[in-house]
Amino acid sequence: MTKKTSTVLATALISIWVFAGCVRYNVAEPLNRFSSPEMGTTSGNEITVKPGSTWFAEGEYENFVLTGQALTNDNAEAALLFHTDGKSGYEVTFRNGPIDGTRKSGSLASVRNLYRSLAEDGKWFDFEIAVRGHNISVAINDTAVICYTEPEHPYRTKEYAGRLLSRGSIALKGINGDVTFRNLQMTRLKQDAVNESDTMPRIDEQNDAVIRFQQRNFPVIDYHVHLKGGLTKEMAHAMSMNYGINYGVAPNAGEGGVGRMLADDKEVYEYFNEVKDMPFMRGVQGEGRKWTATFSQDALGVFDYLFTDGMTIVDHKGRLSRIYRPEEVHYDGVTKEQYMDHLVDQTVKILTNEPADIYANPTFLPEELNAEYAKYWTDERVNRVLDVLVKYNIALEINARYKIPSFDIIRKAKERGIKFTFGTNNVDANFGKLEYCLQAVEECGLTADDIWFPSMSVRRSREVVLYNKW
Repeated sequence: MTKKTSTVLATALISIWVFAGCVRYNVAEPLNRFSSPEMGTTSGNEITVKPGSTWFAEGEYENFVLTGQALTNDNAEAALLFHTDGKSGYEVTFRNGPIDGTRKSGSLASVRNLYRSLAEDGKWFDFEIAVRGHNISVAINDTAVICYTEPEHPYRTKEYAGRLLSRGSIALKGINGDVTFRNLQMTRLKQDAVNESDTMPRIDEQNDAVIRFQQRNFPVIDYHVHLKGGLTKEMAHAMSMNYGINYGVAPNAGEGGVGRMLADDKEVYEYFNEVKDMPFMRGVQGEGRKWTATFSQDALGVFDYLFTDGMTIVDHKGRLSRIYRPEEVHYDGVTKEQYMDHLVDQTVKILTNEPADIYANPTFLPEELNAEYAKYWTDERVNRVLDVLVKYNIALEINARYKIPSFDIIRKAKERGIKFTFGTNNVDANFGKLEYCLQAVEECGLTADDIWFPSMSVRRSREVVLYNKW
């Protein structure tokens, strides 16, 4: 009996040794055998997943690089799970379509949500998912969209407690419509594998607000980022992935601003071609008060969204005044109350005649008036601005840099059904993580339904009125 037991044990150990010896590292092998509790088994280099079905790939994996191609039908969605037993592990989203607030392809679901896709429905697109130690990376069409390093103490709600790195299966889960995967190739990596592109420090998720919003699937998008003050597109790309904040990168179109300025339609199209394949929202800011006469609707229409502000006005004596520059603010015989009335008149005129999606830097005041912000922003003045936002379906930016509008104005806007965006209007590469915006969500009771997305834009249907005469 002992001899028989020893023989069985030895055979088992040899089997384990042989199996372990068969594992090949750094060699791509087809991932082409799947089983499903609902559908049985299948093999081949192409598999279509339907709503409610889950297909488990053969084998278990820890460190790996998985490549393949995917094809989504209109409104279709699927998830690729890894380190999973069917319930735990991470999910990568496969969903394309308009920027409408739904998670898009490449999202590390509920940990690093993305809201713009680099792929299109009806077209095959490439993807790569890799796990190297504590780092997870995802690329769509050869562009990195996720570079997330799981910290030592991740923050997870009860619902997502199992969304952690470990070891496990690969699974394909159908959510809506049909999504097809093909040419899946799995490369096992050794324990010491590292992602050389993972250069940013780990986030302390126990003291991070953004991960809490991600876990709630509340969109975290900074629509108002400028490449200036040393901030390059490469830096913005790395910061966005590290912080978990989707960036909308926008140049100024017009005159009088700071940083890169687009001067005509030709420059608009050239800039768009520079950024169209980058993992950013694509925005443009109308700058000065001549931009509506300078650029065509067609040229500006290629961008996801368009915004402007009331920080440049035509003052009461007909002078162009950048009110963020004290030397350009002149009262010249009018009281501050009269100046404020004129500023509100100008803001209403701008928002009425310039086809913007978002009112940025909202309620900004010159330095002297800002010291008594609540005094000058009376209910009557606030309502005049909110009226025009409602009339033209313009979103109200909550600005992190200037900490405006006040929470009181935000609450009034919510009551009116106005949608919101988050924005910074940075001057350099050190511009925080939307702290004021996220605080406003909590203080003012905002929900994801209060947030604006480019799919809501009506600017292309608005008439452009050349209301300023020079």
